[in-house]
Amino acid sequence: MCTLRIQRAKVRIILQFTIYNLQLLQKRCVFWQIVLSNFCFLRNSPYLCPPKPIYVRNVVLNYIWIAFFVIAFVIALFRLVFMGDMEVFPEMMNSTFDTSKTAFEISLGLTGVLSLWLGIMKIGEQGGVINLFARLLSPIFTKLFPEIPKGHPVTGSIFMNIAANMLGLDNAATPLGLKAMEQLQELNKAPLTSPQEGEASKRQAQEQGASGVSPLGGGERGDTASNSMIMFLVLNTSGLTLIPVSILVYRAQMGAAQPTDVFIPILLATFFSTLAGIVVTSIYQRINLLNRTILLTLGGMCAAVAGIIWGFSQMPKDQMNTVSTLVANILLMVVIVSFILAGVRKKVNVYDAFIEGAKEGFQTAVRIIPYLVAILVGIGVFRASGAMDMLIDGIGWCVTACGGNTDFVGALPTALMKPLSGSGARGMMVDAMTQYGADSFVGRLSCIFQGSTDTTFYILAVYFGSVGIKNTRHAVPCGLLADLAGIIAAIAIAYLFFG
Repeated sequence: MCTLRIQRAKVRIILQFTIYNLQLLQKRCVFWQIVLSNFCFLRNSPYLCPPKPIYVRNVVLNYIWIAFFVIAFVIALFRLVFMGDMEVFPEMMNSTFDTSKTAFEISLGLTGVLSLWLGIMKIGEQGGVINLFARLLSPIFTKLFPEIPKGHPVTGSIFMNIAANMLGLDNAATPLGLKAMEQLQELNKAPLTSPQEGEASKRQAQEQGASGVSPLGGGERGDTASNSMIMFLVLNTSGLTLIPVSILVYRAQMGAAQPTDVFIPILLATFFSTLAGIVVTSIYQRINLLNRTILLTLGGMCAAVAGIIWGFSQMPKDQMNTVSTLVANILLMVVIVSFILAGVRKKVNVYDAFIEGAKEGFQTAVRIIPYLVAILVGIGVFRASGAMDMLIDGIGWCVTACGGNTDFVGALPTALMKPLSGSGARGMMVDAMTQYGADSFVGRLSCIFQGSTDTTFYILAVYFGSVGIKNTRHAVPCGLLADLAGIIAAIAIAYLFFG
């Protein structure tokens, strides 16, 4: 529909251009006047000379990065003037050199492992693994998106996006997600065509206390998020993933004895985050969670997760870590072999597909160098000034006053940063592993925090901004509640496995 509208607009511009030139000839304009007039005409055309693109910027991370330096400077100045600490500023400057070197070494070390896994993912992508996951997810997701007409193309885009996210294919997931939002926005603006849609629209209008426009269909402006949009984005922000490749890669680079020992804990934590997101959003949208399909799917998954947790809780700590690492490595090897066999079944040139994906891995490793340098230098200065210790000690004091265990407090900066910025949380995770050790409780917990949720505010800004949504309704509280559930689950699971 959108493409047809653009084509019609272009035809209209061509006709206007032709008529405009005929009028110039009738006025007997000289050559240079015709050229200048045509230039002005074309320059004002939005299709032939489109405006400059609008880039989405992470404003929150910008303020956080500035705050790192400003707060660090103020605290360091206080320590110098009032406490006579002559070493604080040299320590801060030394930290900038050390952390920038560390960031480069980490990025360089990521190249090989990242190339390996992106190569494997490319084989799976071309082998039809995303389509397979989309078919598996179809029964449950059709119940979670009741307003979408049966057989509508947006269903395929949503399934493909969620499947790509579950496999860690960010490069494939984002375009599919933006495409799904465009199609959902077309439904959001479309007039109502059935009594079922009318009932859903009426219920939605009553929910938000509106008396006029319904965000589901028949809206005059289409700047209000529909129920389907919100459910789709909450599923994205909950961070459901089956293969946390980047976290395992960072752990390997930071010297973890068994980089995959957090694999099972991350799967469990991200499950609870996604489950909470689905339940909270369904309550907001009055979706029947007692529906047979939803009940069997979610109930079966909860029973399986409960069985896994119970089984591990019966083991001694050493045996639990051994079994968890063994199962994780077996699952990852099964993934590699399955992706290769899927490529062979689809008659894909597996070797060439791997090389293509591996090239993307090299480019990704190089591309993250400036981002990693920026965030690690900011965190390094913040820590060297003593501000990070003050923050962690303050949170630890509050937890102790409430009678809680404070072992998890050192990893909390990762959890607090994750809803705001992915790169910021990644920097906090690397900093925690650097300060405490990759195999420490804090180092492992920071990795579980990183994998249990996603960048809620960034996802909402990009996806809603791409289709001009201004009224996000209950998207933010649902996303943040899912994040909170993921954080609580990550702490509990870390104590179970590594405490």
